[in-house]
Amino acid sequence: MPAETEVVIVGGGLAGLAAARRLHRAGAPWRLLEATGRLGGRVATDRVDGYLLDRGFQVLNTAYPRLGTLLDVGRLGLGYFTPGVLVRRGDELIRLVNPLRKPAGAAGAALAGVGSPLDRLRFAALTTGCATLPVRRLLEAPEMTSEVALRRAGLSDAIIEELLRPFLSGVLVDRQLETSSHVLAMILRSFARGRIGLPAEGMAALPGAVAAPLPADLIDLDTPVSEVAPGRVRTRAGEIACRAVVVAVDPPAATTLLPRLSRVRMNSYTTWYHATDNPPVYEPILLVDGDRRELIANTVVVSQAAPTYAPEGRHLVATSAVGPSIPPEPAIRDELTRLYGRATADWTHLTTVHVPDALPATPPPQGRLRKPVALGKGLFVAGDHRDSPSIQGALASGWRTADAVLAYLRST
Repeated sequence: MPAETEVVIVGGGLAGLAAARRLHRAGAPWRLLEATGRLGGRVATDRVDGYLLDRGFQVLNTAYPRLGTLLDVGRLGLGYFTPGVLVRRGDELIRLVNPLRKPAGAAGAALAGVGSPLDRLRFAALTTGCATLPVRRLLEAPEMTSEVALRRAGLSDAIIEELLRPFLSGVLVDRQLETSSHVLAMILRSFARGRIGLPAEGMAALPGAVAAPLPADLIDLDTPVSEVAPGRVRTRAGEIACRAVVVAVDPPAATTLLPRLSRVRMNSYTTWYHATDNPPVYEPILLVDGDRRELIANTVVVSQAAPTYAPEGRHLVATSAVGPSIPPEPAIRDELTRLYGRATADWTHLTTVHVPDALPATPPPQGRLRKPVALGKGLFVAGDHRDSPSIQGALASGWRTADAVLAYLRST
């Protein structure tokens, strides 16, 4: 480890890697310190008995603007999900497709039994506005919680409780829909404009692709940082002198290293992985609970989208719930029997992944979603808690922070 460099990046998640890519492109000397033995932060994949198990159910949206700057999405071998959902309501399993992504399914969606036809027209109008209006207009709109925004759009209790709350709770990791309407607008925009998929090698392929062009000798793994201060970073191997420090760790760790930061409340998420010989549905489509049971946020046969997630002849089901508690697996299995309408007794429980700090909570006010990254005296902070709570937010924040660092280096 060198005794000095221009910029030290603390944290090898998506934000830290994006910052490194921007600095490297600009020719600024940098070094990245990652506390664990791998890159990627909250985006990770474990290989277990031939299955790819992401650290919680995660997906990649091709509409994220920053992706194209950093990698060739086509080389990830994405397997795509159906742009729609299945809704379990009593004895019915109702299929709804996004008419903006699947025009041929629009007529069926209009006749489906969740909410009223007027509900679906109003939600289509809301989503179309988010997809087509300039981002500036969306972020200048009056800000409120997501639930209030949906109700002000004229949507009924039926469509909110049977479709939108269960679906959005999994996306936002927020069952109460307290998330800012500005964040909701960006989420609806990305779903309307992009495709949702999984890399053939698991979600860990994303940080791997972002990191690929970076020189490996500038990245130090297993190097936790104990202290940052203007002009220096302290590790167990010693101190590094520098002109700028970018703290790109998760929000709880960031407030430890930078006590002046306001604490960020984190939302929790749990995913149960099951293996089966026979998939409960033969389509890569998300299933949500329209019966208002509020235990499971969503479930999906991920191997229908990306067959590489399971060994040949087997299938992988990912089921997720929102909140800090971890329901017992037998209770989840019982709910899966009800949701899919199929027996699950012969399914193999592979693992349960609990992510206590899955996403930053983003209640109003969030404004234009871009919080300050320059803290003064050469200290900077990056992460999805400085932008939107998403992969896009992490990547955009890292890039934006590196731009701020470059401006600081030029001015000092």
